[in-house]
Amino acid sequence: MNVFDALTDRTSVNYFDSSRTVSNEEILALLDYAQQAPSAFNIQHTRYLVVTDPQAKEQLKEAAYGQQKVVDAAAVILVLADEQGHERMAEIAQRGVDAGVYNEGVRDYMVQAVTDGYSGQAAKAHDEALRSASMATMNLMTAATGKGLATCPMIGFDAEQVKALFAIGDRYTPAMMVTLGYAKDGNWGRKPRLAAAEVSVLDARPGQAHALN
Repeated sequence: MNVFDALTDRTSVNYFDSSRTVSNEEILALLDYAQQAPSAFNIQHTRYLVVTDPQAKEQLKEAAYGQQKVVDAAAVILVLADEQGHERMAEIAQRGVDAGVYNEGVRDYMVQAVTDGYSGQAAKAHDEALRSASMATMNLMTAATGKGLATCPMIGFDAEQVKALFAIGDRYTPAMMVTLGYAKDGNWGRKPRLAAAEVSVLDARPGQAHALN
């Protein structure tokens, strides 16, 4: 399946075939695609906690207000936003030098810019981490669709309960849960989307009157 078909075929699935599993290797391959998402300065704030054990999923179901798909899906991926992800910038920037993408001068600039931009600025770091995690989640779901798998992004869960259940550190904010597996019969078809022409202003200019004033 090409990327355009994956984008238009993807739908949020509520009913999963509980008899089918997804291997760790398949999950890691999908997460590698998720990791290709952009992030500010390539900080890559997103972390993943993958839940596949049946008993663990049962406990997670309680934190997700009893939603059965948490148990029936082959895996539940907790997408975490690392609000202190910028602290790894020196290591990340050095990898860019090692790969020949840019030189040491650019590396040093990026490290300083990230330090100045996010250290001691909790709200800004929080927002940036959530943006990155959201983009990575979309990559993950698109890749899963391309591989013939089904997903559902979820915000219907008690984040603090989930953090306590899995001993997730304070620096991580659960951005989303994604159920992953194989769809079974009974799911809705893809819901209609507003057309781009209905929600867009083209050739926008300063001071111009438009539908989004």
